[in-house]
Amino acid sequence: MIRDHIAANLGIETDDFDYAPFSQQGGVGKVHQLLGAELHVITDELNKALAA
Repeated sequence: MIRDHIAANLGIETDDFDYAPFSQQGGVGKVHQLLGAELHVITDELNKALAA
């Protein structure tokens, strides 16, 4: 889902997990549960790599 979102939107932010299709799988709460404090680090690194 993250791959598809990035392909369509050229980036990803924490707020994006509040919307479909992520919300249907637990949304930002589930992502935070899986990635914890690393969530912001991972999204920042992904967006920087995509912008390069």
